[in-house]
Amino acid sequence: MAAQDVALRKRQQIANANRMMFTWVAVISAVVGIAIVVSLFLLQKAWFNEKVLAEKSKTASTLVHNNEVIGQLKDEVRVLNTNDALKSAMAPGESEPVQVVLDALPSEANSSAFGSSLQEKFLNDPALTIESLNVDPVAGVESQSDSNVQDASTTAGTGENQITFRFAVSTDVNNSSVLKRLLQKLERSIRAIDITTLAVETQGTKLVLTVDGNAFYEPAKTVELKDKTVKP
Repeated sequence: MAAQDVALRKRQQIANANRMMFTWVAVISAVVGIAIVVSLFLLQKAWFNEKVLAEKSKTASTLVHNNEVIGQLKDEVRVLNTNDALKSAMAPGESEPVQVVLDALPSEANSSAFGSSLQEKFLNDPALTIESLNVDPVAGVESQSDSNVQDASTTAGTGENQITFRFAVSTDVNNSSVLKRLLQKLERSIRAIDITTLAVETQGTKLVLTVDGNAFYEPAKTVELKDKTVKP
């Protein structure tokens, strides 16, 4: 009987030891799991803070650079305002010669306004007859069509914001000087104009001048502070 009691107590002690060992293993596993989760959270938090600091540093660098070059920009504008060539090309009512540069490169495409200016200021000559005049809207800016017009996203990437135009005018065969005068007016124009093809032909008693070319514009640059969300 005593031997059985001893064996029973040993089995109980072994069972208690097993339960204690299981409890300790479970507690240690839970502690290790919590430690791993907390460590991952802290690492993620530290990585997020690094991203935020990097964006702040980039913004600060941009602001410092802008402050460094703004003085140089002002000096360049002052130099342009003393340029005699710009002063001689100023339109009535303009107060600063640098405005001539803005007139040469408008900030908007506005092909219809360019077509009207082309007709009224260059082709409006009593000795000339307008046979045809076409100004294509800029695709992606004024039109969604890609036909006959260079894509605006492409031209913007290369710095060639173009308005494509073509016209044909005629005059008396003995009055060729008027065509020369028209080409000189285009050459002296404040507006940036590039003639790509030019042809002169005789049709009966008249001379016909056909011109294909491009006018240019430069979209305005906007400087502003924006909020940027940095995601973890």
